[in-house]
Amino acid sequence: MKKNIWVLISLSVLMNNSIEAKTITTSLATQKTAEYYQQLIKQQPQNLAELALFTNLMPKGADLHHHYSGSIYAETYLDWVDAQGFCIYIVSAESKKLYSIEKNSKDIKGLDKVNCVSAASVRSHNEWYTGILKTWSDKDYSNHYHIQPPPDQQFFNTFGYFGAVSSYQFNQGLQHLKQRAKEENVSYIETMLTSSPTLELSDVAALLAKINSQSTDDEQAILIQQALVRLAANSALNDKIKDYLKIVDDAAEGLNDEQFTIRFQTYVARDKTPAVILSGLYSAFVAVSKNQHLVAVNIVGPESGYVAMRDYALHMQMFKVLKKQFPDVKLALHAGELVLGMVPPEGLKFHIHDAIKVAGAQRIGHGIDIAHEHEPIQLLDLMNKNDIAVEINLTSNAFILGIKPNEHPIQLYQKFKVPYVISTDDSGVSRNNLSYEYLLYASNYQPSYQSLKDTVYRSIQYSFLNEVEKQREIQKLNQRFLTFEQKIASIP
Repeated sequence: MKKNIWVLISLSVLMNNSIEAKTITTSLATQKTAEYYQQLIKQQPQNLAELALFTNLMPKGADLHHHYSGSIYAETYLDWVDAQGFCIYIVSAESKKLYSIEKNSKDIKGLDKVNCVSAASVRSHNEWYTGILKTWSDKDYSNHYHIQPPPDQQFFNTFGYFGAVSSYQFNQGLQHLKQRAKEENVSYIETMLTSSPTLELSDVAALLAKINSQSTDDEQAILIQQALVRLAANSALNDKIKDYLKIVDDAAEGLNDEQFTIRFQTYVARDKTPAVILSGLYSAFVAVSKNQHLVAVNIVGPESGYVAMRDYALHMQMFKVLKKQFPDVKLALHAGELVLGMVPPEGLKFHIHDAIKVAGAQRIGHGIDIAHEHEPIQLLDLMNKNDIAVEINLTSNAFILGIKPNEHPIQLYQKFKVPYVISTDDSGVSRNNLSYEYLLYASNYQPSYQSLKDTVYRSIQYSFLNEVEKQREIQKLNQRFLTFEQKIASIP
């Protein structure tokens, strides 16, 4: 008996020594990684290739601001054109732009047929191939000076080109994005998959037409609520929602595993009529409340557009009424994707404010105009106090809005301790990935290694996963950082 006790004691001592040795080794690896990273960001000129190696290998956690259709590269869309037997115009035709897709290629005749070619033909002709890549994405925009639209127009125009094939086999596209994410050490994506179903009803339009600039918030809420009653009773819209839920379930099939998790946001486009937008928002809230794969509602499209600016306050009131009806539905709203000169100064005063205080957003996408908002210090303090995170998209902010590194409000958010995450936005259009966004973050703003890690962990903390799922993702992240730091510590 005494011998067995000594064996247990000896094993206990060995285990404790082993744990202590592992702790020391882990601590040393973390320290060496921090020192290595510090040398990289402080070196002048910065060794961006070596820093890119670091951010490529580093676990990134989650990508929380992610548009599905804008994340597929143009090369993949060409494959999908081929798979469906569509053709692409290599000469502009009546009502057809250069490099637009023709879905009904069997029906076209004459010169249009000659000038609408297969994806295989495009790939064999370098001018067509590079022309498509430059038209369907931002490729080579900044280093090729030719007749071209403004950057924001170039960015948003791309969706009109590949939109004809972007809904082709969602699951296949998502499997493609999953593989890319795993290869760059991203474990969770929250993607805006596809817009919710809409329906323009005359009685809903008539009710919303009664709202004008003199209407009080209460008067607007009453009319919106009356319109929602009509939408809820409409069998055609309810059937569309059922079909939409089936699309979401089919898209998600087989995607989630031990290494990777994905959830979807649904959304409406802000350039539609009030009746269409309200029907889409109603569908979106209902869909999220009924489907485990859907975690939030969003609103997309250029905020500077005429309808988007005119109806912004009305849209936020719609969110407010629906949020009251569906309190558990989360909101991650594009807001403040504006700069001075894009709209009149008064247009910069209320977008983030209304998204948070009226609509009830839990996360803000972009948040660029924060310094111009009405009472910005109080708004920043509110975001800090209420734990409202900002999704920072450095590449698209630079391209669309012309934001230089020292103009980006990320440092303002840091000063006021507003939580933020790093995300990609539309990696296929911008031709980037999350590793590159972290490269920009590290090289431009030089956070400490601990701050860099904290940013990664926030991407899980501020996701819309439930608490059990978040803890699971954090445990995976802990292990991945242990492996990463051991690897970096071994670099001579």
